[in-house]
Amino acid sequence: MTAIGLLEVTAVRRVTPRAARVTFTGDGLDELEPWPDQQLKLLFPPPGRPVRLPAADGDVMRWYQAYLAIPEDERPVMRSYTVRGRHEDTIDVDFVLHPGEAGPATAWARSAAPGQVLGRYGPDAAYRRPVPAADTVLLAGDETALPAIATLLSEVDNAVAFVEVADAAEEQPLPNVRWVHRDGAEHGSRLLEAVRGTALPEGSAAWLGGEASTVRALRRHLVERGLDKSAIEFTGYWRRKLTQDDAPTPDDLADAREKLGG
Repeated sequence: MTAIGLLEVTAVRRVTPRAARVTFTGDGLDELEPWPDQQLKLLFPPPGRPVRLPAADGDVMRWYQAYLAIPEDERPVMRSYTVRGRHEDTIDVDFVLHPGEAGPATAWARSAAPGQVLGRYGPDAAYRRPVPAADTVLLAGDETALPAIATLLSEVDNAVAFVEVADAAEEQPLPNVRWVHRDGAEHGSRLLEAVRGTALPEGSAAWLGGEASTVRALRRHLVERGLDKSAIEFTGYWRRKLTQDDAPTPDDLADAREKLGG
């Protein structure tokens, strides 16, 4: 399928008090091959402007440079999301409605309505990641990782899944998930505590997602417990006090090198 295109909202519903599920249609979605943890970039236009997309020629770096060349007042804001579900020619994407001052994606999602249009890059099979393979697979993350964990649960047998959410009202009807409630505690602290208290057989694998520093702490803990680094798939979806527009930190660069095998 073409990696670049437009998405039109066909439906919006609240799945929890802090999560909205938006259904999109668009050219090429009926050709989309499904796979777990399927990521794409959503492009949010500036207020009052249509989505402006650079031309696609099949080269992602040239496309990204053309994107950066769009004048700042016309350039859409780009954010990464995971496909939560697919239904023939539509896809579902879940948005976490973060409390407090809203960034561009949260602000858009709070008032999303049928007929609104976003841009997209992906999903692109070039960025498809392998599903961890082991007799026992630990899946752990916060609410931003919930869409990926939900799709992985449909593919992974013998999964042990932990999801940290704000409180009991944020739980979703998913099988085999052990819910961890922050209830005002520091983000990630109770997820790390829950994983530390879980027995994992020798030879287990893991998939970790969510806030970047929490993912690093979980990964360090699992390596200390004897899991091989190659058996841990990890993604930092967001960073505290930083956005995707901010420059990568030294920790971010180190993570990228590890994922590339450097």
